[in-house]
Amino acid sequence: MPPRKRRKFTTEQKATAVEIAKTSGKPIAQIAQEMDLTESALRQWIKQAQTDHRQDPQGPLTSQERLELQRLRRDLKRVEMERDFLKKAAAFFAKESSSEFTS
Repeated sequence: MPPRKRRKFTTEQKATAVEIAKTSGKPIAQIAQEMDLTESALRQWIKQAQTDHRQDPQGPLTSQERLELQRLRRDLKRVEMERDFLKKAAAFFAKESSSEFTS
């Protein structure tokens, strides 16, 4: 049997699946099968939902914190690239201006 193609789910779809798992009283394996999901994906969504509703600042990252961390890392990478470019440009122009004075 070929491996299943990776699918993407919206936040609403995940929340719906988690709510069904919480309220139905059925085993997670059965719910996952009925919803055509992998059991591991559904378990991960449930775990993340529990983390998101917890207020422990020392606990695992919430979904919002994960998104903010991704954004901050992307911004940091951009700023570092800009800084490196400016360093190289400053060195280039310093070299150019010093060579003008020696000629």
